[in-house]
Amino acid sequence: MADIVRQGQLTLARLTKRYAATTAVDAIDLEVGRGEFLTLLGPSGSGKTTTLMMVAGFTPPSGGEILVDDRPITGMAPEHRNIGVVFQNYALFPHMKVFDNVAFPLKMRGRPPAEVRAQVGRSLDMVRLTGLADRLPRQLSGGQQQRVALARALVFDPGLLLMDEPLGALDRNLREQMKLEIKRIHSAVGVTVLYVTHDQEEALTMSDRIALMNRGRIAQLGTAEDLYERPVSRFVASFIGESNLFEGRVESSDGGAVFVHGAGSRLPLSPGPRAFRPGESCTLMVRPEKIALGSDATDGLPGTVETVVYVGEFTRYRVRVAPEMMINVKTPNTHAVARAKPGDTVRLRWAAADAYVVPSD
Repeated sequence: MADIVRQGQLTLARLTKRYAATTAVDAIDLEVGRGEFLTLLGPSGSGKTTTLMMVAGFTPPSGGEILVDDRPITGMAPEHRNIGVVFQNYALFPHMKVFDNVAFPLKMRGRPPAEVRAQVGRSLDMVRLTGLADRLPRQLSGGQQQRVALARALVFDPGLLLMDEPLGALDRNLREQMKLEIKRIHSAVGVTVLYVTHDQEEALTMSDRIALMNRGRIAQLGTAEDLYERPVSRFVASFIGESNLFEGRVESSDGGAVFVHGAGSRLPLSPGPRAFRPGESCTLMVRPEKIALGSDATDGLPGTVETVVYVGEFTRYRVRVAPEMMINVKTPNTHAVARAKPGDTVRLRWAAADAYVVPSD
């Protein structure tokens, strides 16, 4: 039997997957450090799940290498990779009790009964399911079933844990709880996590780093703050969070740099958020929550409120500032902030440093 791999650091080198004429994953390079929580984020069809399945050994690559602690595992059978996997549907055995579901990986490895009992008990304690070992999966809530799947994936002490949309089947409140639970377990265990989701809020709140994928490639790799505050392309700016994106060009004036929108509006810009040539076409990004909305100011961009939507902790506005130009604004719902109404004339202002220029795709 091939050696069981003990690992922590994951390296993907020019990893590729083709299906006939379609390239699902296009020669990506990625390194996940020991103990890191790295999320593959992206729209449907971006290649994130295919990448995870190649790492797990369930999908053979068309090219490239998968290395764990610098050791190639590309051709190794899944059961010899020592990798824990949690799927969206949990894949629990419905006829087995919780204890036997969690014990299954240990029994398949031929561990002695005493070790199985100890390891299962430890894993159930870790996911806070002590006392539920004799229940069947159908007797558990969705959140409890998800914890059983997590305990089973960790019971044999893998160095790498793969999670494919594990919270997708849960309701919003339970997802919030499980995000915190997964982060708690990750901190306690220290296992390296490769996590797949299309939910950017999950990625932003849970990850040490995020690899945003698009069309089989990594569009940007960095922290949540990197992707949100400093996107490298129009795609990243539009996918992560909400954005006001304006096509136009940058110009220089006596007062510093300004951005001239295609409709003719002149928008404030920081002296140099990134290098540009005067007159160069580009895209300006301003996040809705960084725009101040007022009615008594004499400066700022004038506009008319068209829609107002109350969304609990904030209010969302759509403001027309030109015949073909709308700006989205989000303001916190506090007593200090007056709420505008449809039809009100307002002024929009933002700090020049909050206007970020990205290349036009």
